Amino acid sequence: MDEISATRVMDGLTDAARAAARRLAVSPPAQRDDALRAAAAAIRAASQAILAANRLDVAAATVSDAFLDRLTLTPARVEAMAKGLEDVAALPEPLGKILSEWTRPNGLLLRRVAVSIGVIGMIYESRPNVGADAAGLCIKSGNAVILRGGSDSLHSARAIHRAIVTGLEAAGLPAACVQVVPDSDRAHVSAMLGAAGRIDLIIPRGGKSLVERVQREARVPVLAHAEGLCHTYIHAGADPEMARRVLADAKMRRTGICGATETLLIDAAIAPSFLPVLVEDLKGLGCRFVADERARDIVASLDAATQADFATEWLDSKLSIAVVDGVEAALAHIAHYGSHHTEAIITEDETAATAFLNGTDSAVVMWNASTQFCDGGEFGFGAEIGIATGKLHARGPVGLEQLTTFRYEVRGTGQVRG
Repeated sequence: MDEISATRVMDGLTDAARAAARRLAVSPPAQRDDALRAAAAAIRAASQAILAANRLDVAAATVSDAFLDRLTLTPARVEAMAKGLEDVAALPEPLGKILSEWTRPNGLLLRRVAVSIGVIGMIYESRPNVGADAAGLCIKSGNAVILRGGSDSLHSARAIHRAIVTGLEAAGLPAACVQVVPDSDRAHVSAMLGAAGRIDLIIPRGGKSLVERVQREARVPVLAHAEGLCHTYIHAGADPEMARRVLADAKMRRTGICGATETLLIDAAIAPSFLPVLVEDLKGLGCRFVADERARDIVASLDAATQADFATEWLDSKLSIAVVDGVEAALAHIAHYGSHHTEAIITEDETAATAFLNGTDSAVVMWNASTQFCDGGEFGFGAEIGIATGKLHARGPVGLEQLTTFRYEVRGTGQVRG
């Protein structure tokens, strides 16, 4: 498709989305919640059709095992999508909340009030459930959303979208509150990125190349979900059994998600005795390794790591390992190689933990917990539309609160400025 044709398609989508967003933003909270519950019921009713559509996507995919895991839907994952919509419906109403208020000496009452953003453009890759999560959060927060999934998940995205529309229509809300770009032509991405004044916020969720392209080309504000190069640092004061359990989950629970640990940092004081144990644990789960020289001096069978390896988000059953001299060295490694996503320290030493928490410039930092808890559902957000790794206007899992902005209301009793 040429650029002009793609722009025309996007103009039609955004015109409908803006009209729908105006209705959605002033709709009663109960109506939006009803739409989410009806959409959840529609997803359950269409479960077999959604799974059949997903099988078409999976059959056509020529990708890594980790990517295939992200693409594949199962009955449990379809149910999780439906449950996620119900969880979002049960959350407190985000719109109209008075964020702060104060009275001026002249009697004017000022309020900062939460309002919807407007039209969200969501560009994502591989994970079909992202579309359901994004739709649910946007409906609840009064935003229309235009979804552009990857070509690899197009059949799944369409099937899920049909169920979402069923829920919207059942609740008396416009179907255009949630729209899917009609095909996988890449020209639609350019059209979305150039839709200044029509789309209010672009959220990319996918690989590094996608996010970099969006940040480079967008004329629309971007809430970036960059790569998840997450670290787990096992401090000398760690409880060994806790460290083994947490690291195994952080790396191997699901290797293809952005919250998976990609680098193990282990304190030099415990590495000689404890690193072989950790390697054996993970090897038994199917993990492969690359390691720095100090780690290979302890476990000679480890492959040598390059500088590039420590800067790689594996999204696979592969782990980078480095031996470090204490908290400051761990923080320096993270600052050099990290992506500002999620970092964890495992220790019983509160002083060390506090230094790590305060010294990490990442969106999420954890103490004695798996990095895979970096998830909107686990944070109590019901779902997430992405995990923001920048500093404006949101950081970490993006839920309802992060999908609102605010306006000022000024209430007077006839005051004039003379």
